[in-house]
Amino acid sequence: MSSIAPLSKVPVTIITGFLGAGKTTLIRHVLENAKGKRLALIVNEFGDIGVDGEILRSCGIENCPDENIVELANGCICCTVADDFIPAIEKLLSLPNPPEHIIVETSGLALPKPLVKAFDWPPIRAKLTVDGVVTVVDGAAVAAGRFADDPEAILAQRAEDGAIDHDNPLEEVYEDQLLCADLVILNKADLIDKASASDISKHISSTVPRAVRIIEASEGKVAPEILLGLSAAAEDDLINRPSHHDAEEGHDHDDFDSFALPVPTISDIPAFLSRLEAMAAEHDVLRIKGFLDVADKPMRLLVQGVGTRFRHHFDTIWPKDSARHGHLVFIGEKGLNRAALEADLARPH
Repeated sequence: MSSIAPLSKVPVTIITGFLGAGKTTLIRHVLENAKGKRLALIVNEFGDIGVDGEILRSCGIENCPDENIVELANGCICCTVADDFIPAIEKLLSLPNPPEHIIVETSGLALPKPLVKAFDWPPIRAKLTVDGVVTVVDGAAVAAGRFADDPEAILAQRAEDGAIDHDNPLEEVYEDQLLCADLVILNKADLIDKASASDISKHISSTVPRAVRIIEASEGKVAPEILLGLSAAAEDDLINRPSHHDAEEGHDHDDFDSFALPVPTISDIPAFLSRLEAMAAEHDVLRIKGFLDVADKPMRLLVQGVGTRFRHHFDTIWPKDSARHGHLVFIGEKGLNRAALEADLARPH
C-alpha cells in the first residue's frame, strides 16, 4: 500500500436563502469564530453595488483577509459559472496561502442546483467538493407569508383552474433553495413564537423529500462546526435534489428589478427609517440595503430592510481617501417604480 496520501479536495459550503434571510450575518459570525481556519469567500450580489462584500470586508478577520474575498456582480452566479465562478475559484486556489475552506454566498434570487452541478465539471471536480448546501430561511418573513406559499394549495388551485398557466417565481425560488439543502437554518427565530417556528419546520420537512436537519437561530449565530464539515459531496447527490427548473438549461431574473440609488446625507435616523418603511410599503419593495452618510458621524450607517422591517447600525469608519456617498440598493418584482423611489429619496432629510 502506498504511503502517499491522496490530495484532498477543498471543501466548499454554499450559503443560499431568500432576500434578507440573514446569509451575510451568518457568514460574518462564522468568520469571527473560525478559530484560525483559513477561509475564503465568494460573494454574489444581485445589484450593482457590493453591499454584502463590504460588510464582510469590515470584519477585519485575520484568517480571511481582503484578497480571500471575491465579489461576483456580473449576474447570478448560477447563470455565469463558466465566466465568473471558475476564474474566481482559480484565483483563490493560486494564493500563496490557499484557503482550507471556501464559502459561497449566493444572491437571494439564486437557484443553488445549477451551481452544485458545476462542481461536477472536470476543472472543478478535481479540486473541490460541495461540503454542504446551507439554506437560510427568514422565519419572520415566512411566518408573515411574505416569501412562501402553501405548495399543496397552489398545486390544487392550479389543477382546478385551467386559466392558471404560470408559477409563482418567489415560491419557486424559495422551494428550490430548500430542495437543494443539506442543512436549513431557521433564522430570526427570536422574532416568531414557538408555534410559528414549529409550523415552518413542518412545512420545510414536507417540502424536502429527504431528511434535512433544521436549526433555529437568531442573528445568524450558528457555530462554525455545525455549518462546516458536513461532508455531503452534494455534486454526487444531484438526483436527490429536485428542482422546478430541472428541464431548463438555465434561468433568468426577468421577474425582478434591482438598482442602486444615491442618498443625500441624513441627520435624523429614525425619521429616515420611517420614510424607508413607508416607501417599502407603498411600492412593495422586497429588499433595501446599503450605507448612509449621517451628518456629524465619522462612521457609515449600514441599513438592511426586508419588506417594511429595517435594521441598522454603524459598521465602520468611512474611508479617508474617498468621498462619503450614501447609497441604497432596491430589489423588487418587475415594474418597481424607480422614478418614484428616486423622488422620495431626493426630498430633504
